[in-house]
Amino acid sequence: MGQAQSDERPAPPSHEELTRALADKFAQKCYNSLELYSFKDVFNSLADHEGQVRYLKQDTIARFLEVPDILDVSAVLFQMVSYVGAFPFLEDAPAVLGLEQMVMVVTLLTERYRRVLAKGSMDRRKLLFRSLAVYDRKLSGVHRKGGAGQDSQMSTGQEGEAVPDSGRPHGFAIDKPGDDEDSALDDDDELVLAAFDSLDYISASKHGSPQTVHGALIPADNWRKLIMLLLLIAPLDAQESLSSYSARLSGDELENLRETADCVLASFLNVEHAPGIKFSRFNTVIPAAMPFLFDGLAGLFEHFLFSKRLDFHRHAGDQPLPLGSPPELIQPLLEDTRSIMNLNVLSQLSLFIPGSSLFRRLRPLYSGDEDGFSMGSFETKVFNWRAPTILLVSGTRLPDNASHAHSGPASAFLATLPPQRFPPGNAGGDEGEKLTFGIYLSQPWKHTHRECFGDEDTLLFQLQPVHDVFRTSTLNKDYASFTKTSASTPIGGISLGCPPPQPTQAYRRSSMISLGPVSLVLESSFEFGCFKHNYTSQGGAFQTSVARKFDFEDRFEISSIEVWGCGGDEEAKHQAERWAWEAREAEARRKINLGTGDIEADRALLEMAGLIGANRSGGSMG
Repeated sequence: MGQAQSDERPAPPSHEELTRALADKFAQKCYNSLELYSFKDVFNSLADHEGQVRYLKQDTIARFLEVPDILDVSAVLFQMVSYVGAFPFLEDAPAVLGLEQMVMVVTLLTERYRRVLAKGSMDRRKLLFRSLAVYDRKLSGVHRKGGAGQDSQMSTGQEGEAVPDSGRPHGFAIDKPGDDEDSALDDDDELVLAAFDSLDYISASKHGSPQTVHGALIPADNWRKLIMLLLLIAPLDAQESLSSYSARLSGDELENLRETADCVLASFLNVEHAPGIKFSRFNTVIPAAMPFLFDGLAGLFEHFLFSKRLDFHRHAGDQPLPLGSPPELIQPLLEDTRSIMNLNVLSQLSLFIPGSSLFRRLRPLYSGDEDGFSMGSFETKVFNWRAPTILLVSGTRLPDNASHAHSGPASAFLATLPPQRFPPGNAGGDEGEKLTFGIYLSQPWKHTHRECFGDEDTLLFQLQPVHDVFRTSTLNKDYASFTKTSASTPIGGISLGCPPPQPTQAYRRSSMISLGPVSLVLESSFEFGCFKHNYTSQGGAFQTSVARKFDFEDRFEISSIEVWGCGGDEEAKHQAERWAWEAREAEARRKINLGTGDIEADRALLEMAGLIGANRSGGSMG
């Protein structure tokens, strides 16, 4: 009898019990009571049911989230959701999306899980890759036949959606092992382990790891569709309707969105040579070039926390608004557009600059098209802005033989560049291809004398035809320089990542621009520019690209140049006050009767006017 008692052990909890326990923990720790009430109300209003099972279908989720049909992304989004819904037992994916599974989805995609699973906060990228990846479909039939006699709770229905069924869950088909490139994907999933740790059930982790996924990849077409959606929803607020962005999904706007997505896609692969993105590439490019790529999912899936049958803006006793009341005015995401900046470029910038600094925060400071292509105009418009700025420059690629095909300014500019020239950054790029580069500076612009300006927050980037970001390094601090042409500095302009121009004697003028290993140069007349990426040197002030591990150089003729200020009303007010002060100073100087020939008398008059003397400089009197 004693032996029988010693063999009696409690049965381990089932997948369903552990999933329910984790969902309850997420619900208690990650949501307040009003959000939970709304969550349940939204789910119950949308759910289909089969027997005692209530679940959400693909078209139901797409309709509720207002995912645009024209993007053809609903199936891709549902694949991701039905995989994440199986958390933490990812080998059971795709999941039937009941209430507990949707708790997993919303908690993980909005990153609220950090309140519970702090240990696994960096591992969500692996989860997202798995949720979007596909494997060798030829093996799918083998796996399904092998499990046909086993018990299951679901199968894959029409359009890939999961519906309740009998038989063992087969999950997604997988490829045979044989590719070591993505071995990191087979390591223990820290997010899953953190989930079991939070339940004090570590022994269950060995049952919660997905099968090996060598050869897993995200198809290029699926990834392009999702990128278009992520660009569209980048500024989305939890209570903002996605349908309000419908103007961006027609005509030229839609084509521009697709072109922007292609530039982002080009960071991951050349679609002509690779069918999809592997995890190693996915895991390398995203943190370096687009760390905020998935941030828009938070605003999209938080829609589940706001029931349309509840008015969160009304207080007790408030009278309902009369019919025909004007809708609440919403500040536009971008006050105005220019030749380069538009809503899609703004969304692209938000992939690596926090959206809180961009959406509804940008102000146009300078545009070459409107203010003139000159450094003087640039200085007048930009130097008084005391908050971060974004410079954008766009142009067309010069041909390889430009120095011979052109005369005048083009050949003169090319003569100032080092003779060694690397191939273009885009292998398929032709003469006349559009190029767009930029710089984000957190410090104000200023004249460069012997030292450059900028700090570790400075970002050098390319937007077109390949999305790329070059972050600062510790090798040197030659981030940015603004130098006007003079007798001592015959070669002026804007340089990013280059040594500052050194004053020279007239008899030994420097006629060559000193390009940094990773650098962008705009010559002083803003007619031509050059971007250099010397990967072999491993970078200078800016790090080399993680997406393009080779040497390249792009020389281009500038068509547009713009500067945008990141800030609000306070920064704009400060700039306006500075402009007004400078206008008064200039007017005072103009009214003073100088030119008498008596330099000392003129200086005394300026000192009495308070325009020079002390720390002021009235310029050269000689």
